[in-house]
Amino acid sequence: MDLLLTVGIIIIGIFLFVKDYFTIDTTSILIMALFIVAGVLSPEEGFSGFNHPATITLGCMFVVSAAVFKSGLIDGLSKHLIRIAKIHYVAALIVFSCISAVFSAFINDSAVVAILIPMALSVARESNIAPSKLLIPISFAALFGGTCTLIGTSTNILVSSIAEKSGYDAFGMFEFSMPALTLLGIGMLYLFVVAPILLPNRKDKSDDQLIQSDNYLTELIIPEDCEDVKKPIGKASLIKKYTVKVMSIHRNGQALQEINRDTVLLEGDVIKVAISPKKLIELKQSSSYQIIESKELAQGEEDGKIVFETMVPVGSVLAKSSLKDTKFQNNYNAAVIAIRQRNELIEEDLSEVKIKEGDLLLIYAAKEEMNQLIEQNVLILLSEHHKNNINYKKAIPALLIAIGVVLTAALDITSILISGMVGALLIVTTSTLSPKQAYEAIEWKVIFMMAGVLSMGTALEKTGGADIISNFVFNTFGNFDPRYTLSMIFLVTFLSTNVLSSKATAALMVPIVISLSDTMQISEKPFLIAVMFACSLTFMTPVSYPVNTMVYAPGNYKFNDFLKVGTPLNIIIWIAASFVIPWFFPF
Repeated sequence: MDLLLTVGIIIIGIFLFVKDYFTIDTTSILIMALFIVAGVLSPEEGFSGFNHPATITLGCMFVVSAAVFKSGLIDGLSKHLIRIAKIHYVAALIVFSCISAVFSAFINDSAVVAILIPMALSVARESNIAPSKLLIPISFAALFGGTCTLIGTSTNILVSSIAEKSGYDAFGMFEFSMPALTLLGIGMLYLFVVAPILLPNRKDKSDDQLIQSDNYLTELIIPEDCEDVKKPIGKASLIKKYTVKVMSIHRNGQALQEINRDTVLLEGDVIKVAISPKKLIELKQSSSYQIIESKELAQGEEDGKIVFETMVPVGSVLAKSSLKDTKFQNNYNAAVIAIRQRNELIEEDLSEVKIKEGDLLLIYAAKEEMNQLIEQNVLILLSEHHKNNINYKKAIPALLIAIGVVLTAALDITSILISGMVGALLIVTTSTLSPKQAYEAIEWKVIFMMAGVLSMGTALEKTGGADIISNFVFNTFGNFDPRYTLSMIFLVTFLSTNVLSSKATAALMVPIVISLSDTMQISEKPFLIAVMFACSLTFMTPVSYPVNTMVYAPGNYKFNDFLKVGTPLNIIIWIAASFVIPWFFPF
């Protein structure tokens, strides 16, 4: 009975992951709760994911990674990188891909890609290179880089920790680096030779498209005889007929702190709006409003505010919420003029739009407010490279601590759990990061997701589901060469990762491959490494991995672009991994 319940709950979980009704962390916790309520897992077993070595290690590494990131060390290289990249497209491709791969081996890949995107866009604009020729290689290179070390991705840490908790040896920091570097070499060759042919030469028109949609800033006064007096903004002709974006409202000399579609307009209100040139002419001709002034929004400044093109990063508080839900204008003293989701420009009812990770937002704000949004990881600035100056008092300790964490784990002096924990504590006690900054550096969404998905693997093990599946695989493929079985495991894993999260796939696959290796009486390590690599090296869709999602809108890509470029690469890596992994880790 418990096995049937486990299978049923996992099917429900897969359905929710695919349909994306809830955020991925919410779905993961929901699955954990269902296992506990159904009696499949005890509360102690269900919540064990929160004190699992993988979860704790990942939280510590977020802190260490953030210290290096915030110190400005990577930004210090930006000037040199941009200068080299401007030489030629090939130079830009090689520089950005290599930097993405190298840093992603040690730092959160989403943070690395977040830094490189505005730099690549800057090079593209000044060198007349289509961003679509650069951003997919940056994303794919980050995925390859993440497979090279134990701390390269959270999936690596997860797989190693589950194996260790099951009684097997944990992986060393660089134990699987050689097969990973081999696949990295194959991938880079593809990105430098084949990908430029397949990548679209699609000029990024997002700037023009976004800015031209609302490129005038105008102040209006609501006269006594205006038809919109005592009407809520959402029903006013100002919105319905002239499709303006309300930036601010001053009433009796005071700015209204909160503006939404239900805010009622009154006589004498001074409204600052963004409006297209065509609609501005119509508004002037109507004489329904008293126009104070108008100026180009894209180029001018008003009250110290200017327009910024931004992107919603992975883990942003805006993701899965609307501007109305987050009270964006009130909380951040900034206005959203336009939103572009994938290739669709949204201009109406912006307050109701559910924002997604990777969306482009045109923001009207002061530089100080924009800097605050960037610091809080609410948005990433795309209109220019937001460069942090190197703070050597914090950069040197951050770098030394990060190197110490890697070396102590690599030299087997202690486990990555302990070295990561000590490193995170040193980051705080040396004031490299304040306790508040350390808490903010942890991607709690990922932590809760990890804790939740671990319950699936625990339930499979406890109910014997892992053994049943492994026996089925053994009876089906047991008579073939183990490389064939490994190849099938790799294929199933990377296909599953395209519809599930990499962590959920890993949590399901690890107990199965461990049981399978026991049944086949061969080493478990080749299968575990296959799961690690297959969970990370997913290139076929823009939603298969967060960094793919991040480059989708800025690169002006279409869904088919990932299929066209990513599918051949996934097939090549699948075939190569089937031979490379056993070569370095014999069965």
